[in-house]
Amino acid sequence: MRILVVEDDAEAAAYLAKGLRESGYVVDHADNGMDGLYMATNEPYDAIVLDRMLPRLDGLAVVETLRKAGKQTPVLILSALGEVDARVQGLRAGGDDYLAKPYAFSELLARMEALLRRGEGPTQQTRLQVGDLEMDLLARQVTRSGRTIALQPREFRLLEYLMRHAGQVVTRTMLLENVWDYHFDPQTNVIDVHVSRLRQKVDKDFDKALIHTVRGAGYVLRESD
Repeated sequence: MRILVVEDDAEAAAYLAKGLRESGYVVDHADNGMDGLYMATNEPYDAIVLDRMLPRLDGLAVVETLRKAGKQTPVLILSALGEVDARVQGLRAGGDDYLAKPYAFSELLARMEALLRRGEGPTQQTRLQVGDLEMDLLARQVTRSGRTIALQPREFRLLEYLMRHAGQVVTRTMLLENVWDYHFDPQTNVIDVHVSRLRQKVDKDFDKALIHTVRGAGYVLRESD
C-alpha cells in the first residue's frame, strides 16, 4: 500500500517514513503543502499523513481542496495543536483522523491501519490471489495452498507488486521505483537477491513455480511457465 507523508520537518518526516517503510508501506514525501496537494491529486495513494502547519499551503487548506476535488483518500492530520477546537477544525476540514504531536509511532500506525480498514470500498482490493497464492493486504499475511509464508516487509512489498501486475512483465526500473522508492539505478544486484529469496519462500516447496524470469526484460508472476 502507498502512503503520502506531507511534513516540512525533515527529521520528523524521515523518522515517520522509515517507520512506515519498515511496516511494509511504500512511502512518498512532500515537504510543503503545494507539492503535497499536487501529489495527492495526481497520484494514487491509499492514505495520507498530513502535517497541519506547512509552508506554501496550510494542511487544512490541502485537505479541504482535496475533498472539493472529490478525492476521498483517507487523511490523518498531525499537529502540535491538540486542543479540542483544533481537532474539530481538522475533522471538519475533511480529515478522517487527528493525532496531536508528540505522538507514539505505534499509535500512528494503529490509526493508519484503522483508516485503511474504514476506507474499504467495493472497488478496493484487500486480498490478492494468483492461483493458490493468496495475500491478505490488511492482515499482511501470505499463504500458498493454505500454508503460511513468512515474509520480511520488503519481500511482502515485492510480492504485492508482482501480484498486482500478475501476468505482466515488470522491469527492474518498475521495481526500483515502486518497491525500493529509488528513482535511479543503484548498480547493485539488490533486486536479484530479493527475487531469489522470494522464490525460495514462494516456489521452492511447491510443484509449480509462479515467479519467472523474462530474460533481458524483468520478471513476471503467473501460473503457467
